[in-house]
Amino acid sequence: MPSLKDLKNRISSVKSTRKITKAMQMVAAAKLRRAQEAAEAGRPYAERFNAVLGSLAAGVGDSASAPKLLSGTGKDDVQLLVVMTAERGLCGGFNSSIVKLAKTHIAELKAAGKTVKVLTVGKKGREQMNREFDDLFVGHVDLSDVKKLGYANAQDIARDLLAKFDADEFDVATIFYSKFQSVISQIPTAQQVIPAKFDVAEEDAGASLFEYEPSEEAILADLLPRGVATQIFSALLENAASEQGARMSAMDNATRNAGDMIDQLTIEFNRSRQAVITNELIEIISGAEAL
Repeated sequence: MPSLKDLKNRISSVKSTRKITKAMQMVAAAKLRRAQEAAEAGRPYAERFNAVLGSLAAGVGDSASAPKLLSGTGKDDVQLLVVMTAERGLCGGFNSSIVKLAKTHIAELKAAGKTVKVLTVGKKGREQMNREFDDLFVGHVDLSDVKKLGYANAQDIARDLLAKFDADEFDVATIFYSKFQSVISQIPTAQQVIPAKFDVAEEDAGASLFEYEPSEEAILADLLPRGVATQIFSALLENAASEQGARMSAMDNATRNAGDMIDQLTIEFNRSRQAVITNELIEIISGAEAL
């Protein structure tokens, strides 16, 4: 049974931990508001941009002059997975859920006889995958020094992907990230970015009736690289909001658990203290009776 001093030290330690988790929760809440606003503000542009590209792609169809980013290499033997996670931990299952989805995808691709390559964005995802898939890594993007995500960060990643694609290092590229829904809900998502895939809404289907100058193929050749960067930027923003939401929720749970532990330790301390006092009284009474 722990001594009174041990219990007192434990209570003091847990109280210090609770202060830290409470502070982290408040910081995450402040960062979440900004990250959520950025993610929600970027969605209309990304959706409309993809809709325009989708209508153009529908007009081009399977034309022999279609850009390589749209038509692909004609095969899917080499798959590049871009796993996007956080640079820091203490955010619940945020990183693990993305890595789990990527691992499932890797297993399915290997079972189908595909060659898999992995590009990691964020330290935590690389750490979790390093033990099993270190032989699949072809690159890593470190964003630990980035205070505020910008479109330039997405452009750098997109340029790297496009250079590898032009060098025939892969056939299909898929990004893995977590889509933000709410503080308690983030959805791990896999999205193919190369070759480009678009879901054209019914209201945009008529856009293919327009005539374009220059040709649709020329416009797509210019816009598709920007489309890759836009999709990556959107994923980075969604990830940033999801990370802060998951961290806020995790720190709130940790704060509550620390409070419960303090209550339990305080009860145990009081009981132990009462037992010590009772034993001392018994010893005094017994000594007095012996006299």
